[in-house]
Parts: sequence; structure tokens; C-alpha cells
Amino acid sequence: MSHNLELAQKHAWKLARTLMTTVILFQSDDQYGVLPEDELEDAEVTRLFEYDPYTGARSVH
Repeated sequence: MSHNLELAQKHAWKLARTLMTTVILFQSDDQYGVLPEDELEDAEVTRLFEYDPYTGARSVH
């Protein structure tokens, strides 16, 4: 988890390209985190961005 959105975005993109799967950048309370889409499921977090290694990033909102 990170308090820095820009740093979390960089890590999210790198993780998506490394795993070659879609990852989600989410916010929980005042921190940001990144998980592969299939592992996030019904967690009570606010999804901010989706990073697809083939098409790039897009805002979820």
C-alpha cells in the first residue's frame, strides 16, 4: 500500500506488464494498492484505474 498515487500508478503499470494480466489500482481509506483483477473480487475498496497490458490504462469512473 502506498500514500503516493503517482508511485502506485507506476507500480500498477509495471505489474500489469510483468504478469501480462489486467490489474486494478484501488483506494482503501487513504492508501492506494494494486492487485490482479481476479484477486480483488468483492473487496470493499474504491477502484480507480484498470491497467491492461495490451491496451494500457483507463479510469474506472
